[in-house]
Amino acid sequence: MNLKQFYKLLLFIVLIPALSSCFEIVEEINMRNNGTGDVILTINLSQSKTKVASVMLLDSVQGYKVPSKQKIQSELAEAVAYLKKSEGISNVKSSSDFTNYIATISFTFKDVSNINNITKNILAKQKIKATNTSSYSFNKATKIFSRKYQPIANAKSEFNKLKNQDKAVFNGAMYTSIYRFETPVTNVSNPASNVSKSKKAVMLKSNIMNLINGKVNVSNQIQLLK
Repeated sequence: MNLKQFYKLLLFIVLIPALSSCFEIVEEINMRNNGTGDVILTINLSQSKTKVASVMLLDSVQGYKVPSKQKIQSELAEAVAYLKKSEGISNVKSSSDFTNYIATISFTFKDVSNINNITKNILAKQKIKATNTSSYSFNKATKIFSRKYQPIANAKSEFNKLKNQDKAVFNGAMYTSIYRFETPVTNVSNPASNVSKSKKAVMLKSNIMNLINGKVNVSNQIQLLK
């Protein structure tokens, strides 16, 4: 699954009418040595919760209909239902905090490759164009975890077609990926990665505008201790 695109889906469903530049998208993958693992996807608008709360009282903003809390919960439930039917996916859960405006979806996978095609199908249902392709793999023999990321050529031009006020939504917005392992990390291919003191977690943080403009690449190959 292209996890970044899953977040984009949630942004369109839940946040477009109420977004400010202060939000964060967090992707967490917890890998076990046997190849199974867990995913936690979070959109955090807590820094802008006062503004978002005010916008939620309106019918529309900048031409976008403001969804009700019930509509947001319904859309999250639909995503959960789809995930539950996906091959290799189990233990699917979602949560929505309307005090701090944080939305989360989590699930367990049998193999990290199980998540590679899920978002493409969800986005198609919502008629949302993908801005990148991304795939994940884990080789149990070599102990290598890989995330391959490739922006779509016209992503930047499509973004430039947006109204200026819609573009401004993404100024200062951040994207963070966190990968955790049971075995220590010995090497990472992406120089922007930060390895934890325990050597069992890798974090990569990026400005979302830099991702949209193709200024950064979040591909990574993580070698674990054999």
